[in-house]
Amino acid sequence: MVYMKVKKFTFNPFQENTYVLYDDSKEAVIIDPGCYDKSEETDLVNFVENEELKPVQLLNTHAHIDHVFGNEFVSKKYNLKLALHPKDHQTLSQALMASKTYGLNYTPSPMPEIDLKEGDKIQFGQTTLDIIFVPGHAPGHVVFLNKDLNVLIGGDVLFRGSIGRTDLPGGNHEDLLKNIQEKLFVLNPSTQVYSGHGPETTIGYEIDHNPFF
Repeated sequence: MVYMKVKKFTFNPFQENTYVLYDDSKEAVIIDPGCYDKSEETDLVNFVENEELKPVQLLNTHAHIDHVFGNEFVSKKYNLKLALHPKDHQTLSQALMASKTYGLNYTPSPMPEIDLKEGDKIQFGQTTLDIIFVPGHAPGHVVFLNKDLNVLIGGDVLFRGSIGRTDLPGGNHEDLLKNIQEKLFVLNPSTQVYSGHGPETTIGYEIDHNPFF
């Protein structure tokens, strides 16, 4: 069995979780780089260098400002094209306005050159991730599932004891609940969920304890 490792960083004023996934091949993908300032960029780079990793893909689960602060830095540093679901391109284009609303600095992300679509797969090293389309928090939100290890990189869809907010542009509460039930709660209950904020959880725990269901 391929042994994929997950490294979590908690970055920026929104306490967003950035993930680096890698395996024994040393190839890596960087998901939702939220690094906001030079010190956070340095933390990410130091980890990549210390582990002797080769980042090969830059992935966004969705394009809210807290998940894309570091897109431009990572794209330029590692010469990577951004991958995002087509239905979240507009969300990304609104990130600069969002940063101004919050009074935060933001170097605009490159626009996506790779489309993430449900049913497609992400390949790096010896690892395969399935793409699952789970809109509701954002119109183009996707999650990444490693079926071999029952590991889900879930963005802002499902949290420990909660769900993603749906009051931002393009959000839809009913869609989010429906998609969690139909697309996530059907996964192996032992599936470990690495969320975009806060601690990890499992599908089984949320089926049993999440107050929204």
